[in-house]
Amino acid sequence: MTDQSDMASAAPDNLNDNPVSIEEYEALNAKLNEAEAAATTARDGHLRALAELDNVRKRAEREIDSARKYGSERVLGDLLAISDSLELGLKAANAPEATVQSIREGMALTQKQLAMFFEKFGVAVVDPAGQVFDPTYHEAVSALPSADVAPNHVISVMQKGYRLHERLLRPAMVIVAKAPPAP
Repeated sequence: MTDQSDMASAAPDNLNDNPVSIEEYEALNAKLNEAEAAATTARDGHLRALAELDNVRKRAEREIDSARKYGSERVLGDLLAISDSLELGLKAANAPEATVQSIREGMALTQKQLAMFFEKFGVAVVDPAGQVFDPTYHEAVSALPSADVAPNHVISVMQKGYRLHERLLRPAMVIVAKAPPAP
């Protein structure tokens, strides 16, 4: 029994000193109900926000997937005209009345069409003939001694390079001059 008397003495004294009236009880109960309703509303809002966030994420994933799939559609559509031009040129080359001059003119027009296509989409040619060798944009395939061209300058371009805006797509393959051997 000592334990019970110890527990009774540990209980707060103010429980019996301050009895709650029915009105206060009902007011507290009403506040509790309001708080529970507010918590339910907040929980529902939170769940709706999570669902909306998930929908936005899924929509963004679909849009990214679509952009990956069809992002090059405009570029490829413009490239089809160049393909058509090449096809027509091949047909014309097989015609009995075809001349070297007419085939050359057709190829020049197709090359001009391709150059305009590149320009439209921000592709620039890297043609460094006679320039100082720049390893950022050039790839040296060999170095030849030259008395006519300054050392570390491009003697000839074996394959042009290309940039997309400021990003290198392909370096130009070049032959670089080096100092001729001393006599």
